[in-house]
Amino acid sequence: MSPQLFPVGGSPAAVDADAVVIGLVSGESDAPPRLAPGADELDAAFEGQLVELLAVAGATGKADEVVKLPTRGALRAPLLVAVGLGKEGEGLRPEQVRRASGAAARALAGTDHAVSTLGRADRAALAAAAEGSLLGAYAFTTYRTNGNRKAPLARLSLATDAADADEVLRTAAAVSEAVRTARDLVNTPPNDLYPETFAARARELAEAAGLEVEVLDDAALAEGGFGGVLGVGQGSSRKPRLVRLRWAGGPAPRAKVALVGKGITFDTGGISIKPAANMDHMTSDMSGAAAVIATTVLAATLELPVAVTATVPMAENMPSDTAYRPGDVLRMYGGRTVEVLNTDAEGRLILADAIVRAGEDSPDYLIETSTLTGAQMVALGMRTMGIMGEDGFRDRIAALARECGEDGWAMPLPEHIRADLDSRVADLANVTGQRWGGMLVAGTFLREFVPDGLAWAHLDIAGPSFHTGSPYGYTTKGGTGVPVRTLVAVLQDIAANG
Repeated sequence: MSPQLFPVGGSPAAVDADAVVIGLVSGESDAPPRLAPGADELDAAFEGQLVELLAVAGATGKADEVVKLPTRGALRAPLLVAVGLGKEGEGLRPEQVRRASGAAARALAGTDHAVSTLGRADRAALAAAAEGSLLGAYAFTTYRTNGNRKAPLARLSLATDAADADEVLRTAAAVSEAVRTARDLVNTPPNDLYPETFAARARELAEAAGLEVEVLDDAALAEGGFGGVLGVGQGSSRKPRLVRLRWAGGPAPRAKVALVGKGITFDTGGISIKPAANMDHMTSDMSGAAAVIATTVLAATLELPVAVTATVPMAENMPSDTAYRPGDVLRMYGGRTVEVLNTDAEGRLILADAIVRAGEDSPDYLIETSTLTGAQMVALGMRTMGIMGEDGFRDRIAALARECGEDGWAMPLPEHIRADLDSRVADLANVTGQRWGGMLVAGTFLREFVPDGLAWAHLDIAGPSFHTGSPYGYTTKGGTGVPVRTLVAVLQDIAANG
């Protein structure tokens, strides 16, 4: 359950709520923090001494810091919550507001009604405050049987002077709901989320949004020649699927966009089995598929004037007497052959099928996202996705990712890597004999299946899509929903600019 959002004008000091939230900006060196925009009336209620009182309570304004202060009758609300925004540059960035709002929402678990001043500066801040609050309050409790966890914040009033506040909050709520949907899918354990049930869930979400839906089962995949999806999925008793969702883009779509997402519902590595340590994290190996499904539904919800078709291959990579082996040669959709040298490089095999199928729709743009390589985490860490592809489109997406707070970095696809994918028996191999540049190798492999001249990009989200540490900002433990916000930002940019 997510908090209900309400815009509120006038002074937040007069709102009848359980808590009021303000932002603090950290000072330079040993200087005290200062109030973020929107808290002037609250400071006046404390006779201009609010910063001094918070400083006594230990507030510094550093990012994600939360300090609570009883108001002792100075406000209608009995509790004041000050959350750190970090240092201000040439102005507070929406991501600072988003993170602070998420931290505040987590701190307010168990509270019925709060009012926040964090989004009062402008429309961008209002949207960020709404998104951060909704995502920070997220909790996945489907499988918990005890009742000891506090319920999330139920209602949040956002102080704003924006004339179109209702529309801003509606859009922010829709985006946040898409991220929460992706998180729910990623957090669902693989004994309940496997290709058949994942496809059924995708159909349910899509039909509720009025999308066209097509689901290919294993028989249809065999008839169609989807050798990559079938090869990876043949070791599991839970047979693979390929799901196609389509939003037509309204009466006058600006462009056609193909989205492709990796849907490995669990990855043991197959015959090239992974180490036991942290293998449970592989429940997240369908994060790309979850993001693509949620984004396509969101495009319909927002009625974006862009035609979006999602192609989502789903399989479970298991070792068994029917599993594919190192040394096998798979005939991919479209006819090319791939020698399997490592069954743990399975994602690129199912994606190759999906990319070729997506290309048959003659899209203007193609975006593929996947938890593709551990090398992404080695190169860029756990919070920055690697973005590869056609240079111009790659750089456009990387800039939008950073702008919306889902950090992305453009990576190259050096031409010399392609020779390392030569196979002794097939058109190409699924890995090289080198241990270096694994993220770039995967991108180079996928490029082989992209139609010539198509603007395309590959987003490797192996680290950013799943968070195993303590919550921070609006990021909770488990599935993060990355890169839903990046994908919708790209679609909005294409809708506006072509």
